[in-house]
Amino acid sequence: MPPVREEPRYPNLNDNYHSADGEEPKTSTITDNQKPMADHGGKDILSSDVEIKGSIKFQKELLIDGKVEGEINSDGVLTIGENADIRGEIKTKSITVYGKVHGNIMVAERAELKSKCTLQGDLKAARLVIEEGATFIGKSEVTSGTISAKSAPVRPEILRQEPVKAAFGGRG
Repeated sequence: MPPVREEPRYPNLNDNYHSADGEEPKTSTITDNQKPMADHGGKDILSSDVEIKGSIKFQKELLIDGKVEGEINSDGVLTIGENADIRGEIKTKSITVYGKVHGNIMVAERAELKSKCTLQGDLKAARLVIEEGATFIGKSEVTSGTISAKSAPVRPEILRQEPVKAAFGGRG
């Protein structure tokens, strides 16, 4: 394999950022048929050396492999990486957990807990897959249809219990 030759980013600039041949340096703009970085359409990644305290909102796909303390909210697809340590509520369309989550998860569609993950909190999803070896401490609720990731949790109704009457007119 031939060696790779590195070239300077702006070959005609001297150390003072002035053009060596007297011309202005050419700069790239979005109008050069390039998409802005936020529009790349791929999966966004928060690597293992990232620590965030606060809320996270995203649109499409996000892989978190670092530490997050706070709420995560999205209508997209979330992947919790093997090195991740999440402490807070998660509301999203779909989630796959490989790492640690300490908090409740509400998913509109599918939740998948992989074999080495740890979830300490309640989980509500339309579909749930738990691999052998996953640690799950909490309650799970699998709904019949899809639920909105942004909807507030429904409070259970308190039913008033009536005394039970004898079935066949028995007298006591």
